[in-house]
Amino acid sequence: EMKTGEGKTLTALMPTYLNGLTGKGVHVVTVNEYLSKRDSEINGQVFSFLGLTVGLNTRSGNKDEKRKAYSCDITYTTNAELGFDYLRDNMVKNFSDKVQRGLNYAIIDEADSILIDESRTPLIISGGRQNRIPQYQAADHFAKSLARESDLEIDLETKQVYLTPEGISKAEKIFSITSLFDIKNTELYHLILNALKANFVFKNGVEYFVQNNEIILIDQFTGRLMPGRAYSDGLQQSLQAKEHVEIEQETVTMATITYQNFFRLYNKLSGMTGPAKT
Repeated sequence: EMKTGEGKTLTALMPTYLNGLTGKGVHVVTVNEYLSKRDSEINGQVFSFLGLTVGLNTRSGNKDEKRKAYSCDITYTTNAELGFDYLRDNMVKNFSDKVQRGLNYAIIDEADSILIDESRTPLIISGGRQNRIPQYQAADHFAKSLARESDLEIDLETKQVYLTPEGISKAEKIFSITSLFDIKNTELYHLILNALKANFVFKNGVEYFVQNNEIILIDQFTGRLMPGRAYSDGLQQSLQAKEHVEIEQETVTMATITYQNFFRLYNKLSGMTGPAKT
């Protein structure tokens, strides 16, 4: 833990060099590409003088450029690009198409932001689309018809909503099914649960904001709007149905991991920060 201006960039030199000597790879992780580029240029001169190779991994790099960066003794990269490269590597059919060479040692700048604030933030790669707009609208209409006191059990702490026996009976009657929990109704049950969360747990102005006929997520740590970000597993579409805005076609999640689980994959992990204790 070091205060701003005390020299985290220079302090990282020694552990990075020491672990770089093993030849197994060191990842120096920053929160944005400006810092990665700056630190790789400043410290890279020292490492090169000491006989180690230094690479810079960027979002715009192609596979060959990324593979070259990761093959260096020391690689500077952002946490997001590092995680997405890992996910993409796990989707390739041929081992030779991978760009990373293993997760040996990482030293994380602004560790409090990455390992605490964003620890459970999922990295998601999506692909393909499926159109279930009528189903989302039907689930939303059903959710709005329920009585909060008798049909639902709500846990605001975990943001979960459950149907009571009365609520289950109403669902089976409205959707003309024998059992809501029959395996063939799994998709319907998932749609209903999302509609319940959207209507009874998530609030406009707290978790999201409606702007220009869109659902804009709100960062729960900073309170800032996050244009371009969306909830996964159909929750975004359920919120769109609730607020009567355009319902987007749902993308299918192909690969996902949280920062917490990703950084646990490293053999050795360390970090630097200013305000960790506060």
